[in-house]
Amino acid sequence: MEYNAGTPIYLQVIHELKKRMVKGELKPGDKMPSSRDLAVEFKVNQNTAARIYREMEMAGYCFTRRGIGTFVSEEENMFETLKKEMAGKLLGDFMHEMEDLGFRKDDIITQIEEYEEDKEDGDNDA
Repeated sequence: MEYNAGTPIYLQVIHELKKRMVKGELKPGDKMPSSRDLAVEFKVNQNTAARIYREMEMAGYCFTRRGIGTFVSEEENMFETLKKEMAGKLLGDFMHEMEDLGFRKDDIITQIEEYEEDKEDGDNDA
């Protein structure tokens, strides 16, 4: 994983883990890697890995069973809510950037449609 210097590493790892949850790679009740394994996977120190799990637990994304490990939250509704929140953030950032470039809503829709057409044409060329 490549880290962005403008955002704390622990937040970037949390974002990646949340994406895995939304994509179904981490399912409700799944055992998460140990703090040590998480530290190795994301090339962070163990204190950072422990902080990642503390922050995620406080937000309700996971829970810890002492002596057993950390598990993905079993609350099914959380995943749909998380997906909507993450999509809303991406869309908001996108719209803000497009508006900063001077695009209006209709222009943005046209850009998206053209992008999709180009993508489809590219798929057909292969």
